[in-house]
Parts: sequence; C-alpha cells; structure tokens
Amino acid sequence: MILIFRWALRLAGGAVIAALVASLLAYFLAARSLPDYTKTLEVQGISAPVEIVRDNANVPHIFGASDADVFFGLGYAHAQDRLWQITMLRRTAQGRLSEVFGKRTLGIDTLLRRLDLYRLASASVDSQDARTSAALQAYAAGINMRIAEINQSALGRGAPEMFLFGAPISPWRPADSLAVIKLMALQLSGHLQDEVLRARTSLILPDAARLSDILPDMPGTGLAALPEFSSLFKAPLPRYAAGSAPRDPLHPVPLRGLAGASNAWAAAPSRSASGGTLLANDPHLGFSAPTIWYLARLELASGGVIGGTIPGMPVVLAGRSSTLGWGITSSYLDDQDLYIEQLNPENPEEYRTPEGFKPFQTRKSIINIKDAEPVTITLRWSDNGPVMTGTDFDLAAITPQGHVAALAWTALDPRDTSMSAAVGIMQATDVQSALVSAEAYIAPSQNLTLVDKDKIALQLIGAMPRRDVDHQSKGRMPSPGWIAANRWQGVLPAATNPAFLDPEGGILGNTNNKLVERPFPVHVSYEWGDSQRIERWRRLMQNRQVHTRDSFVEAQLDTVSITARTLLPLIGADLWFTGDAAQAGTPARKRQIALDLLANWNGEMNEHLPEPLIYSAWLRALQDRLIQDELGPLAGEFKHVEPLFIERVYRDIGGAAQWCDILQSSPVETCTEIARQSLDTAILWLEENYGSDLTSLRWGDAHQATHDHAVLGEVPLLRYFVNIRQSTSGGDNTLMRGRTKGGGGMDGFLNVHGAGYRGVYDFTDPDSSLFIISTGQSGHLFSRHYDDLGTLWRRGEYIPMSLDEGLARAAAVGVTTLVPVQNEP
Repeated sequence: MILIFRWALRLAGGAVIAALVASLLAYFLAARSLPDYTKTLEVQGISAPVEIVRDNANVPHIFGASDADVFFGLGYAHAQDRLWQITMLRRTAQGRLSEVFGKRTLGIDTLLRRLDLYRLASASVDSQDARTSAALQAYAAGINMRIAEINQSALGRGAPEMFLFGAPISPWRPADSLAVIKLMALQLSGHLQDEVLRARTSLILPDAARLSDILPDMPGTGLAALPEFSSLFKAPLPRYAAGSAPRDPLHPVPLRGLAGASNAWAAAPSRSASGGTLLANDPHLGFSAPTIWYLARLELASGGVIGGTIPGMPVVLAGRSSTLGWGITSSYLDDQDLYIEQLNPENPEEYRTPEGFKPFQTRKSIINIKDAEPVTITLRWSDNGPVMTGTDFDLAAITPQGHVAALAWTALDPRDTSMSAAVGIMQATDVQSALVSAEAYIAPSQNLTLVDKDKIALQLIGAMPRRDVDHQSKGRMPSPGWIAANRWQGVLPAATNPAFLDPEGGILGNTNNKLVERPFPVHVSYEWGDSQRIERWRRLMQNRQVHTRDSFVEAQLDTVSITARTLLPLIGADLWFTGDAAQAGTPARKRQIALDLLANWNGEMNEHLPEPLIYSAWLRALQDRLIQDELGPLAGEFKHVEPLFIERVYRDIGGAAQWCDILQSSPVETCTEIARQSLDTAILWLEENYGSDLTSLRWGDAHQATHDHAVLGEVPLLRYFVNIRQSTSGGDNTLMRGRTKGGGGMDGFLNVHGAGYRGVYDFTDPDSSLFIISTGQSGHLFSRHYDDLGTLWRRGEYIPMSLDEGLARAAAVGVTTLVPVQNEP
C-alpha cells in the first residue's frame, strides 16, 4: 500500500513538474514574439533611414525621407503590434479561415467566397492613383520585412496565437489592403439584413398595417405605402421560419442592430470660444481584443498626420494634420439590394431577365479545410450580383421555391477607388481639397466631417445606387430581379450626395440620424441608425453660445438617455404614485420601490446607479410582451428595444395601442396592464440574477464592455487573460454609446459595440488635441500595452494628440531605426 502511495505521489509530482515546464516553455516561446522597440535594423525596400519613435502610450511617430519610406515604417509597426490581427483580416476576406480552424468556419468561408471580395480587391489594384499605389507597395514591403525578420531571427512566429494555430503567413500584397477595406464595408452594412427582416415580418404579421409600428420609419414626411412582400411573387412563400443560428465570433457580418454607428460634430470659429474650429469624432464598431483601431503619426511630405488607423491599411482614417481634421460616421446610405432570381424550370443554371432566360456566370472554388477533405463550391453571379445560399442571412425564409437570392452592393465594384480617396483625404490641406478627393470614394459609405482653420463641412461620401422611380419595393424588401424597373441603373453622380458647408448656425453634427428628407430614388435611405442621440446632441450644442475642446469632450462622454426621459413618463403614466400600501417583500411593494427610484432619476446611464438596469430590464420585458403573441418565433429577431415602437404604442399612433392586447386571451388587455406586468417580470428577473435589493443594483455589473478575443476568448481559463472586461456607463441611446448585445439573459446588456476610438481636435491649438482607443496598441497578450489605454478609455480620459516631435521623443518607450541594407562593393 505504501509502495502504491509512493508511486502515485511520484506520478502526481511528475505531472505537476511537466505542466510547469510546459507552461514555462510556452511562456518563453510566446515572449519571444514580444517586439523590441529599441533597435537598429538593416532592411531592404527603403531609400534612407526611417525612425519609429514610440511615445509613452506606445503610439508610433514615423519619420522618413520620403512618403514611401514612412508607409514602409507604418507597415512594419502594424506587423510588430498586430500581426495576428492583419493576417486574420486577410484570411477572412479571402475565405480561408477553414485552413486554420477547420469545419467551424466553413460557412464563413463559403459566404466570403460567394461575395468574391478578394477577387474584386485584386481587380481594383490597377484602379488606384499613383500616390496610393506607391503607398500600398511600400506598406506591404514594411509588413513583409517584419515577417522576414520573425522567420530569420526565430521571434516566436510573431504572435502567441501562431503557436496554437500553425497558420503560415504569406507575403502581404497591395490587394490585401484593398480587401481589408471591403471587409470593413461588409462589417458596416446592415441593409441586407433589414430587407430580410422586413420581408419576414411582412409575411407573419396578422395585420400588415402594424409593420410600420415594429419597423418604424424615422420621423419626417410620410412614406407612400409599400406592397406586401407576398404580393411580389406568384410562388408560395413560407409564413414562419426558425430563428437565426448563434453567430461565430469570427463571423465578419454583425448581427442586426450591430452594424456601423458613430458620432461626429464640428464648430465653426463663430461658435468656438477660442476663435478656432473644433471637431469631435468617435466611430463605433464591435469591440474586440485588441480593438480594431491603432493610433499612429505619419510625417509625410505634405506634413504630419496623426489619428486612428486600421492595421492592414496604409491610411489614417480618422484624425488630423496641422491644418485639417476629418471624422467619419456611418451614413446608412442604402447601398444594398436583394433580388429574387427566378430559375428556368427547364435548366436551373439559367435565370430570368427582362429579355428572357440567360445562364449564370459560374466558376468553381475550392475551400481547403484543416483535418478534413477540401470542399468545392460553385460560385454564381447574375446581372444583379452574387447568388447567395438559403442559409445566408435567413434567405431561405423569404425565397420561393424555384428561385434564388442575389445581392447588389456598391462594395462589389471591381474598380473600387475608395483607398485612393482615403489617402487623398488624409493628405489634403483644407476642406475643399478633401472634398475633391472624397469624390472617388465608393464603399463603405460614410459621413465625412471636415474642419480646417476657417471652414467646417459634412459630406456623405460613397456611391449611391441609381434606382428607377418605379422600383417595386423601393429597395426596402427583396424584389423580383427580372423586372427592369427593380434593377440598378448604375450610380448617381457624387454631386447628388448630401453636403453641408459652413452652416449659418456654425455647428454641424451627425449621430447616424436621418440626414435629409428627399423623395425616392434620391432619398439616401429609409433605414437610419439613430432617432434618439441626435436630440440629446442638439440640446447640448444649443445650450452654449460658444464651445471649447472640453465642452466637446463633455458631450462625447455624455451618458444621459433622452429615450428614458421620453418613454418612462409614457409607460408609467398610470403607475406613478398609485396603488395601495403594500407589505415589504411583496411584488406590489417591490414595484413601488422600482417606480420611486425611476421617478427621481434624471436618465443618466451611470454605471454605479441601479435605475439604468431597472429601466433597461423593464423596457426589454415590455417589448417582448408586446410583440410575442403577434410575431411568435420571429420576436427573437428583435433583440433591441425600438424606442419609436414603444412610443407609437403608448401614444396610440395609428392605432398602435392594439399591440397591448394579447391575441390569444379573451380579455382585452390595456397598455397600463402590460406595463405593470412587464415591470413585475423585470423585477423578478433582476432578483434571480442580481439579488433582491433593488437599491444595490449597479448598471455597470450588467453593462460590461466586452473586448473579447475572437479566437481565444471562449477558451476556459485562458479567456481570463485575453479578454478585457470593464464596467461602463452609457447605453443604446446615449451619446457615449454602449450598444448592448440584445436579447434575453444576463449577457443581453453586455456592452459589445461602441467607440473604440475617440478624438477631439482644437485648431486654435492643434497640439492640444486629444485621442484614445479602448484597449492598447499591442495585440500581444504579454505586452504591457495590451490593455493599458483601456483603463483611461473607461474613465473617459484621453492622451495628447500632438505632432510635436520633441514631445514624442521625450518620454519614448523605444526608438526603432530602420536603415537601408548597404550593398557590398
């Protein structure tokens, strides 16, 4: 017995020692990939020495003798800090994730192959202007230099993830950078999903007139009635359909409601306390670890530029020079249309056109899969665009038998010059020259806010489809692809895009709100990203005669929900301070406590308060109760509360109060009853998940910012090291927007989408400008710069955004000098 015990002890001890040795070895190998920021390196591909000076926040300030050398340095810096990120972006765009992750990502690869983004990016290389082509070539050479250095010096494969996933890294090409911008277009586009949901809801609602309640138009001039989706097709359509499958974290297409968003506003000298222009910008994207954004300063021949870049692209997308500031917000331009193509009953390889049946354009594509046999798919294109499968975007739920769905989308342009436009904007010296450069921009469409020393401007940039005035669905639902009036007729001239220059009021801004009211087909969009934040912004801007950098920062960090201030008096109108006295612990007493808290609340979505959590849980329970009986399983697709829907119901606009009556019950329920029942449901849910004391609740416990690692973020134990979670204020409808995940459960209020980059620029003293990102500069989990800026971001703090070279050098964490290889005599 003693002998057995001794051997068991030896085996256990040996296992512990082996695990410790393995852990130390893994750490050593992973740590080898940590970049050395202080060194001199001989490289090929530059004409003169390049200096990469990293300030105390690890922001690289890149100096070189030519623009090409500076872009080389940017490519090298991106590859030092974000090599895994850029290779994953490229693999995603190419539809090659399954080579690394196996069958898990086959659906993603299939979708990206069908969209053909990488081929279209490759075709667009020759369409770039000479300046951009040179930048792309030099940038690619810089990335490749870092890859060569990693291989030659055994630097741990460049990133810890490379040890876990043996993914070979091929040389970077200019087409790869163009593919990244097309991938960003996919991540920022939501109209396709809106069309599908509108069609599905049209099929399932007992009363078609209620479609405008649950999917409301933005306030403004009314829209002429649309036909019912079912009336567009003779073939039978399904009435009910299963909900969407869970989305893989690697999937580049966000769930509905989580596409692009942003804020930007500008003040002219007449509205600035210092007499110079001001600009604030915070683009909103899905959170990740590391964030998609990377701060950098480039010293170009046209002058220094500094701001937010996206690794994989040689351009400052949001930032400033000494004379110009530029910010971007999602425009919500309707640049996607779905078409239902009728197949030839005699030959399914042909589809119906206005002139008769014609064959699809087809080609084979082989997807290699790790630990499995390759899969060959057939790519098909109609005149309208690539043909999608029924599993994509729930298309099977709206596609009649004998038909397929095809997508028209401006980002599928094989002569896409968006990168040239972005480089031109970055190197412009004033508002006018930036607007000229922006004319070449295609996709993803953005609102470009500009300021120079004297002028402010806002211009929608991107290609706007030219639709026929007789388009059957006006682009709001899928339409028959064989009817000529439904087909795109090219794109409208850039001059058609809405533009605002030096308004009399001296203030410009956009929160993804409705930009213009114009008739179809120059309407821009029927779907907009905001109807709430704009009202709070308007109030903050007009409350001051003049603004300062600090007042712009204050507005950017504002957490007051105008939605809560509007809706609570409506839904609680007959509940406030009513009801009989109730004993402690009873549902009635708990309801009174909740109502008392909300009655004295100013709508501030502060992470330390209980009221935001009570309010959010109540609104979620209320919308679920209102729509569940009418929509059935489709109700699960409405994951976020729609404020305009709640307002329509409780103001009984157009008879919308009938949503309060539960169809399956005999009594006629009132909206007050539904509000009370929903509050009781919310309180019960809060007690089950957060405790029975409503006054001790904290919004921040539920509203954590989830900067999760897309690959390692779900691995037990490891997730605690790679994911960055922080308690945050704000909410779906605050200027400091913290978009929730949506849906039921405890994770429904997680903050998953928001301002990964914030910048405020003051052109009275440009070097007093500020910026920040939401994690850190490094994508290496062992780096102290993996999450260091995230702490500042959470607290609403910023770092200096200065072009002062001396300031950057004074507290530099390292200086990398790249020198040209000396040719031997």
